Amino acid sequence: MTAILGISGFFHDSAAVVVVDGEIVAAAQEERFSRIKHDHHFPRQALAYCLEEAGLTTTQLDYVGFYEKPLLKFDRLLQTYVSYSPAGFRSFAKSMPQWLKQKLHLPRIIRRELKGSYRKQIIFTGHHQSHAASAFFPSPFDEAAVLTVDGVGEWSTATYGVGRGNRIDLTHELHFPHSLGLLYSAFTYYCGFNVDSDEYKLMGLAPYGEPVYADLIRKHLIDLKPDGSFRLDMKYFQYCQGLTMTSRHFDRLFGHTRRQPESEWKQHYMDMAASIQLVTEEILLNMVQHLHKMTGMKNLCLAGGVALNCVSNGRILREGPFEKIWIQPAAGDAGGALGTALFLWYQLMNESRKPVLPDAMKGCLLGPAYSTANAAEKLQSLGANFKEISESELLNKAAALLADGKIVGWMQGRMEYGPRALGCRSILGDPRRAEMQSRINQSIKFRESFRPFAPAVLEEFAGDYFKLKSRQSSSYMQFVAEVQPWLLDDPTKTDHTNQSSFQLPAVTHVDHSARLQKVDTDHNPRFAKLLSAFHQLTGCPVLINTSFNVRGEPIVCTPEEAFQCFMSTDMDVLVIEDIILIKDEQP
Repeated sequence: MTAILGISGFFHDSAAVVVVDGEIVAAAQEERFSRIKHDHHFPRQALAYCLEEAGLTTTQLDYVGFYEKPLLKFDRLLQTYVSYSPAGFRSFAKSMPQWLKQKLHLPRIIRRELKGSYRKQIIFTGHHQSHAASAFFPSPFDEAAVLTVDGVGEWSTATYGVGRGNRIDLTHELHFPHSLGLLYSAFTYYCGFNVDSDEYKLMGLAPYGEPVYADLIRKHLIDLKPDGSFRLDMKYFQYCQGLTMTSRHFDRLFGHTRRQPESEWKQHYMDMAASIQLVTEEILLNMVQHLHKMTGMKNLCLAGGVALNCVSNGRILREGPFEKIWIQPAAGDAGGALGTALFLWYQLMNESRKPVLPDAMKGCLLGPAYSTANAAEKLQSLGANFKEISESELLNKAAALLADGKIVGWMQGRMEYGPRALGCRSILGDPRRAEMQSRINQSIKFRESFRPFAPAVLEEFAGDYFKLKSRQSSSYMQFVAEVQPWLLDDPTKTDHTNQSSFQLPAVTHVDHSARLQKVDTDHNPRFAKLLSAFHQLTGCPVLINTSFNVRGEPIVCTPEEAFQCFMSTDMDVLVIEDIILIKDEQP
């Protein structure tokens, strides 16, 4: 038996993964335990969980891997400061204490966190190497083109190459400061959102605007080459030398200053979101076209934070040259922990690899689970009023409540790894009700009203409701697809403001699209059974599926957290394993 621990963090989204003989046994982000969104500290609690789930102690680990090379990252920081000095002194001075006290001493810190009992080698893989490994090795492909795109690792901001069997060969890379991820983050910042966490909000805002600034972006901000590589005009950006993402030249070019967070929305910022989204899609399409031309591969694997842009992924699937696409569900930095562990197993140890269907991620359900008995004990201590019932009764009751317009907190089985709730830590609702989107956004999630919700649809009905390639998997909410025309009152209309006339108004975005999740019994059997029960009752095989949390908090992990979220919002029903709680019956 060979046990490998993969770690990511210290910079963003800490996580831990344990792989035993090539099998992913456990994976979790530190934020789910610490309750600090995007927690960047050492993943102490996530690591403890993974070892416990695997039945291992630190002395039984054969290898420990970290997802990037800190010395190379420090080299980039120093060279950037020298290039921009003295302008970058403030940002340099702000980051130096952390580097000198902690980040340059990661081997020592890792050994200390492992209680000094791990005395074997600690291996540091490259940041984009980790992304590429997380994309290819769990995929169902024996060979595929591999593309990684994010903000920045050590120096690389994008890489591409080929994966074959048990080996990845990255042949080309784009270097900092020229970064698609940072370009998108600059617009995220300009529109009043948080960088490195709210980029998905910018994507959700884009359909409310028109890409009127796309030509300005193409002409002034970026010099795009046919192969997808590009150079940014750095006079418009401040992330190399300042504490902000954009400069005064950026404001002058677009005629407005940065939107203040939480202020009212103006059309200008919606149009900015639409413009950068369109340009991002064009850049990625150029990249994949060139990658296909260079490799001749039929399959494509994606990872890196930009791979979470499911609107772009939808266009790559529809308009790109690849027959099949597989995207790592934990595509951001958290997935680097998995990538480094798999890289050690396959590429460094030269172990054989046999792809499995649908993939090796086990539905991405790799976190903690809590039994009915455990949940009942916790709920009893909290003074909750609940009932324990059989599975069939539970499914029929939950389906009936959903059909009656109730909003259900749904906690089942192992927690999801990565940013998406996939039916184990979810808030569910009836997608046929026009008021459901605003109700969940405002009184449960406490977030912006424009934010869309994902439809979870039984796999056998997905093609009837959404335009997605029939053989393309979408179990992880990674692609946006258009809804089928019959779900719209008039598919040709250009006024998208009245969603009440859509057949599925709560999950149909204003541009007639949806970020769908196909649900099948292999990935999540109980969630599939719930959808089947809802379908039998209503004739609709679709439910709203959004993450079980409120704005600014990580997805819930434990029964206590689920109950607290249930009681502090307008959620109507809570289901934890075989337990059901009704809000009106609580003391």
